Amino acid sequence: MRNTLSIRALLAAGLILGSPLSFAASSLVYCSEGSPAGFDPGQYTTGTDFDAASETVFNRLAQFERGGTRALPALATKWEVSDDGLTYTFHLRPGVKFHTTDYFKPSREFNADDVLFTFQRMLDKEHPFRKAYASEFPYFVDMGMDKNITKVEKLDDMTVRFTLDKVDAAFIQNLAMNFAAIHSAEYADQLLQAGNSEQINQKPIGTGPFVFSRYQKDAQIRFKGNKEYWKPEDVKIDNLIFAITTDASVRAQKLRAGECQVTLNPRPADIEALQKDPNIEVPSQPGFNLGYIAYNVEHEPLGKLEVRKALDMAVDKKSIIEAVYQGAGQLAVNALPPTQWSYDESIKGTDYNPEKARELLKQAGVKEGTEITLWAMPVQRPYNPNAKLMAQMIQADWAKIGIKARIVSYEWGEYIKRGHAGEHDAMLIGWTGDNGDPDNWMNTLYGCDAVNGNNWSRWCDATYDKVVKDAKRITDQAERTKLYEQAQQIIQEQVPITPIAHSTVYQPMRNSVEGFEISPFGRNSFYGVENKR
Repeated sequence: MRNTLSIRALLAAGLILGSPLSFAASSLVYCSEGSPAGFDPGQYTTGTDFDAASETVFNRLAQFERGGTRALPALATKWEVSDDGLTYTFHLRPGVKFHTTDYFKPSREFNADDVLFTFQRMLDKEHPFRKAYASEFPYFVDMGMDKNITKVEKLDDMTVRFTLDKVDAAFIQNLAMNFAAIHSAEYADQLLQAGNSEQINQKPIGTGPFVFSRYQKDAQIRFKGNKEYWKPEDVKIDNLIFAITTDASVRAQKLRAGECQVTLNPRPADIEALQKDPNIEVPSQPGFNLGYIAYNVEHEPLGKLEVRKALDMAVDKKSIIEAVYQGAGQLAVNALPPTQWSYDESIKGTDYNPEKARELLKQAGVKEGTEITLWAMPVQRPYNPNAKLMAQMIQADWAKIGIKARIVSYEWGEYIKRGHAGEHDAMLIGWTGDNGDPDNWMNTLYGCDAVNGNNWSRWCDATYDKVVKDAKRITDQAERTKLYEQAQQIIQEQVPITPIAHSTVYQPMRNSVEGFEISPFGRNSFYGVENKR
């Protein structure tokens, strides 16, 4: 009998609600790090939200290969691109079924209407469903897709054509990202007619490998294996449970006790003990990520370049990496990781120099004891395993130059929401690349289109913005690299952020788990994964 969990352990974790024997036959418990804000991927930008919905319930037209950056056919079996690069024609996969649940029973299979609904809702603020359930789509907007997609057409039930205003070299990569999850137009119509449109974010319906069952905030999310999945070999788990465990040390304890089989973002202090446990494997790989401080340039005195330069050079990064990352971090000097093509190796970063920082503040007219807020994340992320400690160290560094930083934190969903609204002064945040293209960093994090989204600095530089937009409109990689190097130099000069570190990603799991691949994008996907004992 394949059973990795003792019945007592599962009962203690509150994860068995039905028959223990049937549950344990093919189940996997994932100790996740936080509660998702919702289950409508287009509305969100964080890995916590994407793991809970897009990597389980939904598919996209294209999806990334497991453990890699290549976009493969998914709900589209193939596509053609016009010679001018402005028209993409997608041929949809036949025979794909939407989920059947106690709240929705589809009357038809997936077709072009579902693609049109998904994208037209994001494109059109007057769309009936969007008016009934007011939603914003930050990732879609951050990348300028709301402006660049001029038309989405249904050519027939199984063919859809996208028309762009300008060439987008990363368009297929973008459509493979989590925000582009395909919804059921029929389900949306049912919700609209019933006056329950907001349930699209609470009771999701997709075509993915797992069917949403129920969610208890701050406790668990339960999914059932999709027995009608279009790629049946990818569904090897009958019951998938996200055991929401915000404390990294508790996640490690649960993993060692067999209460979960996979977890994420271990504390650096726990890694050695996990590696020595004969029942646990701890695969790792260099992180495609960046942890940084974002300076809100709309809040004074951070709007002054001299102040940002002063704060930047006052941070003792090497001490932070030793204390926070404990050997699992690499000093960051640039606005994207060195594993990203187009990385400018000529940028060397800023030397630690509190004396010069004091001089710059004096030149800027900033008084001794000036107070700003420094926001610290409440969760462990691959790019920052201990934001609280990092914030305390930065607070101490800035105190040495006469800046009084008041540390602020919120629950993760609230942290992101308030950050998007620009309530912070300085903010600890970070990024794990989502599609392997430099645009996913340079435009999504620092471009003008992203000021109300993932551009946490709210920095909009016209010269920079033109460079990164030009880079997106050409397909020659060497020419794109030159433009992205130019953009990196502008960021280095204007200091909207202080890069801190790129971390090594560790993914602890029980050795009974087979088929799990570390994603370069920080996603946790369970299709193709099984629990062998």
